[in-house]
Amino acid sequence: MLAEYIKAALERAEFEIMEDDEPKPYYAHVQELPGVWATGKTFEDCRNELISVIEGWIALRLRLGDAITTIGSHTIR
Repeated sequence: MLAEYIKAALERAEFEIMEDDEPKPYYAHVQELPGVWATGKTFEDCRNELISVIEGWIALRLRLGDAITTIGSHTIR
């Protein structure tokens, strides 16, 4: 369930390459998940960081009792 949710979120992630000389030029966010974004030196670093951020976002929302956004048909309760 958790892995499927994260996979669905990653499928909706938007990745960008920053045009300036940033030390971490890759940026990603998931529009449906407020506050979920990541950066990385490479695409794979950014993607891995985004997975970690999504996991932390889910854990925090569960701990606080906040609703977790449905992604497609994937829900966590």
